[in-house]
Amino acid sequence: MPARIEDYALIGDCETGALVGRDGSIDWLCWPRFDSAACFAALLGAPEHGRWRVAPCDPAPRVTRRYREGTLILETDFVTDEGAVTLIDFMPLRGTASDLVRLVVGRRGRVTLRSELAIRFDYGSAVPWVTRLEDGHGIRAVAGPDMVVLRASVPMRGENLKTVAEFSIGAGDQASFVLTYTASHQSTPAAIDPYEALADTEAFWQGWSGRCQHVGDWNEAVVRSHITLKALTYAPTGAMVAAPTTSLPEQLGGSRNWDYRFCWLRDATFALLSLLNAGYREEAEAWRDWLLRAVAGSPDQIQIMYGVAGERRLTESELPWLPGYEGARPVRVGNAAYGQLQLDVFGEVADAFHHARRAGLAATEVGWALERSLVEHVAQVWDQPDEGIWETRGGPRHFTHSKVMAWVALDRALKSAEAFGLHGPLDRWRVLRSLIHEDVCRKGFDSGLGSFVQSYGSRQLDASLLLIPLVGFLPPSDARVQGTLRAIEQRLVIDGLVLRYDTDTAADGLPPGEGAFLACSFWWVDNLVLQGRHTEARAVFERLLRLRNDVGLLAEEYDFQQGRQLGNFPQAFSHLALADSARNLSSVQRPAMQRTGTA
Repeated sequence: MPARIEDYALIGDCETGALVGRDGSIDWLCWPRFDSAACFAALLGAPEHGRWRVAPCDPAPRVTRRYREGTLILETDFVTDEGAVTLIDFMPLRGTASDLVRLVVGRRGRVTLRSELAIRFDYGSAVPWVTRLEDGHGIRAVAGPDMVVLRASVPMRGENLKTVAEFSIGAGDQASFVLTYTASHQSTPAAIDPYEALADTEAFWQGWSGRCQHVGDWNEAVVRSHITLKALTYAPTGAMVAAPTTSLPEQLGGSRNWDYRFCWLRDATFALLSLLNAGYREEAEAWRDWLLRAVAGSPDQIQIMYGVAGERRLTESELPWLPGYEGARPVRVGNAAYGQLQLDVFGEVADAFHHARRAGLAATEVGWALERSLVEHVAQVWDQPDEGIWETRGGPRHFTHSKVMAWVALDRALKSAEAFGLHGPLDRWRVLRSLIHEDVCRKGFDSGLGSFVQSYGSRQLDASLLLIPLVGFLPPSDARVQGTLRAIEQRLVIDGLVLRYDTDTAADGLPPGEGAFLACSFWWVDNLVLQGRHTEARAVFERLLRLRNDVGLLAEEYDFQQGRQLGNFPQAFSHLALADSARNLSSVQRPAMQRTGTA
């Protein structure tokens, strides 16, 4: 049975990522890309679906772990009755092949450990053919297009379709394991020096994280969030995946299980501003350039998400041989929501382009021409129903947040044109911007509730309404904004955390029930800041920070009844929102005001 979601830590090489449990088991790894088939899939099943565990043979009553400061290098301390050892896990930045390194260092006494490697390609379904390397110092596992090579400093043997090693480590002793992936038609990859790789990897991450702009009392949390975001970035293209996992449930035992190993346009503005505010200009420009490439083409064919290289077809299917995380089925790969109409993405894209210009990112030839075509498309479709920000599967509706973001698309295009002398049908756009604004205020606001509502004609609330003042649609002082905040606090805030909406009504076309959505909870913090309720904002933010696991990571949601993290992990949206809220609470920068397009 896999560990709790919050008992995992992430390691990666900025092209893929692995989840390492507190018990020393790597239960999830997709090679060679984030969205490739997993060779370790025990996270969604059992050990026989693939994992790699290195741990003491006898139970360790004390286990502690941490990342090396400013890095993605994980250190796990196992303390047994016989002694203590440290397991060091990391993935070097990729060269000609992709490597995963595990080092064991003796601290005191003498500890006997066991390494147990079960490679199962294609999401746990394919047992590879394993042979010894010609030099006798490693093994090669091949199945179809995939090959991995394991080299170790200790003897290994085959046992029940696994590769195992049992070895003893005393104080000052070290043992090394290097697992390398390459395509099966390639030559056997050359060995690397694991200790040189450790030094190089530490230097890279400390150099990168050392550039992060300081943020007062919460600098450690912000730096860790940005390291996580960097780890979720696919280096060859600059794209950022929403999470490195698929089908970790939003409800334990339920069917709200989705594949998040893709790039959502919705993250565009959040990611761009967060990277710029942290001082990562090159990463922001790479993300902007990926965005331009991904949405290039006919605007009526724009998708809400793409693959890490801009792939458009993300066909959804199910893997029936995997029982799912704690029985949450089905296990899905691909995401059918890529074909949905979600109007808000047009606003997010226009917002990202506007902030890129204001930050002085190098202009591109297609940038404004592409944005003009997108805005013209918004003019044609803004009044249509859509599936909304939460990608509901209960049929399209006129979601209030979607209409607000259609307004943002017009507003940011106009602000860019006015600020940078860009040409377009500005008078017509101004008329349309006013029309959309009036439509939202008339149809999306319920005077009886004193609040904006989830969709036109409904009486449901939705946490996406917290974005209304954050994007500048209405000022924080507006009575309708304040009424919406009060209503959300009364109906969607439970135990200091914010639900996305009332899932008990099953209005999203799915079985009811899910955890509190962490990004929405950070949006609540931002709203409290804008309302001048700084003491409350700080208290909620500190409460959210306490939900992070022992190495500072957050999933998508939190089950406040069972005290557990839920959903795909770690989640980029949660860490982006954390970094923004920290800056909103500080006196240095205010992303909540920047998002209006004027600050």
